[in-house]
Amino acid sequence: MVHFHHQDAAHAPNEQADRLRNDGSGRTPARDQGLSTAGEVASATHLGQPTVQKLLKSLVHAGLVVSTRGVQGGYALARAPDTISAAEIIDALEGPVAITECSSVDGGCDLESFCRVGMAWQRINSNIRKALQGVTLADLQHRSQPLPPPDLSAGLREGAAVLSTQG
Repeated sequence: MVHFHHQDAAHAPNEQADRLRNDGSGRTPARDQGLSTAGEVASATHLGQPTVQKLLKSLVHAGLVVSTRGVQGGYALARAPDTISAAEIIDALEGPVAITECSSVDGGCDLESFCRVGMAWQRINSNIRKALQGVTLADLQHRSQPLPPPDLSAGLREGAAVLSTQG
């Protein structure tokens, strides 16, 4: 797993930084500055470098990752991992979660005006979003135990109640 380091956080050298060799130029390798190059991310994630570059570009555009250009450049988290939610990551890479057309922000379903289940799907989508907002990048990086399942029963009961009143 790649561990991005928050750019402002003090951090001890890690195993990967220890393996980097100084090339004798007097330059500090990007890893020693808390930065990861796209090549390092690609290697650590077993993804192709073009894919990683595209993902990093999206994360930079969303403000979740910062990039530094140049020979000593690389990428770092813009904020601490415990302040970046899974919802923000998914939004940056895939766009907002929407399980149906009517539950998306820009949704335009032709059936919405007389649909009997749209409100229930919107509540379900809202609860999925809340669950994603409750999981941070730090959780994704460090959890050895599975996260407890979110309690979505209240939202589902509300959705069922809406459906029963519409029927």
